[in-house]
Amino acid sequence: MHQSIINSTIKPFSATAFHNGDFHPVTEQDLLGKWSVVFFYPADFTFVCPTELGDMADHYEKLQSMGVEVYSVSTDTHFTHKAWHSSSDTIGKIKYPMIGDPTGTITRNFGVMIEEDGLALRGTFVINPEGEIKVAEVHDLGIGRSAAELVRKIQAAQYVATHDGEVCPAAWQPGEETLAPSIDLVGKI
Repeated sequence: MHQSIINSTIKPFSATAFHNGDFHPVTEQDLLGKWSVVFFYPADFTFVCPTELGDMADHYEKLQSMGVEVYSVSTDTHFTHKAWHSSSDTIGKIKYPMIGDPTGTITRNFGVMIEEDGLALRGTFVINPEGEIKVAEVHDLGIGRSAAELVRKIQAAQYVATHDGEVCPAAWQPGEETLAPSIDLVGKI
């Protein structure tokens, strides 16, 4: 039986990211103390991937205003990330760190490695400031993700983290009513 990654603590890793025109070391320690998104995709210079990374770039300012850092990860090298960033208008607008994972350590840590191809599935993980995974979503390679829906999920995760005893119902948006589970609600929803 497969154990859920939800509420598990991120595993140690050490990698290099292309970020703000330079290469920077990144470890699991960099994800602590703030909300983080680790956003896996199969490969640079492909087809669905740039649409997803561009969509994330379009939502990055909103995520930053929510105290969230985004880390995109593929099994490409940080050198390949730099080349892609320099050659594509869509990727060129990315301001978040692009982590290279050529050994597949991070990709395996999150359970999204396609071993026979050496590529990552489309995995999105939301991590709280304590390093615990609160949202895990994995897509097949042909199914692109929506950063707008990710923003909503993070808003719900942040709300639940700061409002003990409350939960967010389906399609909840900030400012809408939440639920306080109790025996009185059983069968009433």
